[in-house]
Amino acid sequence: MAIFSELRETLDGLESRIGDVDIDVLLTAMRGLDDDEIVAGLAEAAAIANCAERMLTVGAAIIAERSQREAGHSGLAAVHGHRNAVSLVQSVIGGTRADAARAVRLGEFVAEGSDAAAAVEAKESSGGDADSSGAGGDVAGVDVAGGADAAEGGGEAAGETRVRMPWHEPLRQALFSGALTTAQHDAILRGLGQPPVRGEAEGPTDAMIDVWSLAAEQLARESHDTSVEDLARRARQMRDSLDPEGVQERFERSYAARSWRSWRNAEGQHHTHIVSDDENAAWLDAIRDAALRPRRGGPRFMTDEERAAASALVDDPRTNDQLAYDLFMDVLRAGALADASDVFGARQPGIRIVTIDGATGVHDAFGRMLANGHLEDGGDALPGVVLDRNLCVVGSRNVTVDAAGNPLDVGREQRLFTPAQRIALAVRDGGCMFPECRAPASYCEAHHCDHWKEDLGRTDINRGILLCRHHHMLLHNNKWKITRDELGAFMLHPRRRGSGTGGAGRSGSGSGSGDGRGDDPPPIVLTSRSALRWAWDPPPERAGWRSRASVS
Repeated sequence: MAIFSELRETLDGLESRIGDVDIDVLLTAMRGLDDDEIVAGLAEAAAIANCAERMLTVGAAIIAERSQREAGHSGLAAVHGHRNAVSLVQSVIGGTRADAARAVRLGEFVAEGSDAAAAVEAKESSGGDADSSGAGGDVAGVDVAGGADAAEGGGEAAGETRVRMPWHEPLRQALFSGALTTAQHDAILRGLGQPPVRGEAEGPTDAMIDVWSLAAEQLARESHDTSVEDLARRARQMRDSLDPEGVQERFERSYAARSWRSWRNAEGQHHTHIVSDDENAAWLDAIRDAALRPRRGGPRFMTDEERAAASALVDDPRTNDQLAYDLFMDVLRAGALADASDVFGARQPGIRIVTIDGATGVHDAFGRMLANGHLEDGGDALPGVVLDRNLCVVGSRNVTVDAAGNPLDVGREQRLFTPAQRIALAVRDGGCMFPECRAPASYCEAHHCDHWKEDLGRTDINRGILLCRHHHMLLHNNKWKITRDELGAFMLHPRRRGSGTGGAGRSGSGSGSGDGRGDDPPPIVLTSRSALRWAWDPPPERAGWRSRASVS
């Protein structure tokens, strides 16, 4: 749909819902909407903003083109008294410099893809002779090859011109179709980064570009039920899976950038700024989380003694930031001589690194392990040298899983999932599986899809799923259900408030209005947060490969 037609249609829908009211009575008008209408109205307002963002992105691209350094003082930004395109865009949109920089950055990527698409279209319309239409030469941002190279790499006859679309073309198409917002587009771009260049090559190989393009396409498909923050993390994890050699390089850069800096402000207050490498950042998080979990939504299932300590911490008048500060000061004072339980309480801090079994034995000529691992909480990648050291210090535990990632069943011998099962669930689910929840695995509880009492459910991995405390309670309190057909996807079945007792699993077209009218919303597919989910959710032709994970 043309962009202004899309805007008019969305605006008409919003106006019919709210009315053409004055801005000072907008709040009153929207308070008069029911639950369904307010959610739909917000979605329409977001769609309008998304259209405007797309136009802003294209406008920023044109400003950047006309403000290039080669234009000197006659460039568009310079003529308006600005040093560069970002400064001019910022003055126009009235946002932060970061907002303007993102608009220009995305605009340049969009322009690159649009130019490539135009070159391909011109070539096709001219019967394959791109030069005759003017698109076969050097087009900004377009990879154009010709002669023998084109015949060798693209299957075309010698002398013809081949135009390669940039790897991020799926993102441009998703952005222009409205499937991606500019924030999601930027998160994927920055998370994936550019395809790597290895060896003495002048640029990435065609195969690597194709892989990066497929990754961009996959991430665009996942964006509809993923927050921008999780989308950026997922893009980084996918980059690390596609470019395992780069994990070591990125870790070394992170480690080299580590720093501790202290200073006093004008009032004499001491400040400390720490830049951590990935491994030690995970340790700092583990120390904080072990002590503050009762304040941050940790699991409820504890002994009476632990429950009393948790209640005391919840009632503590200090803020979370103050508690974290006091905790780390205690850690520094206690050092290695303290009894860990005096500092950390019942849950000892620690991190788990997950890797695929069989990949940890290969080393390079310098003795460095070639395999990479992923943190259990969050899934960030760590290189083989870190794995090697941790295997030496703390050893490992194997978790054997089937092709769908399901290990270690205990039937109805006990109600609660065992510690080994909890580790396996963490490896498979990667954290709370509720849509858009970011709670890590260590903050989650194991939910029985088949209730232990009502459904005579079994404590089996393929019938269990990780949920944070908040979403676990929401599920039970609202009588929602999570189902699974054999080893298929976990499905969340929401219910409209006030609906009858028989509708927990029904699929309908409405969304909750709070009055019990209409059918329940359709079920929602729940997606693993694990960075290693590719190991047990491969393409069908590769089913069954790599079915054991190792945890250190």
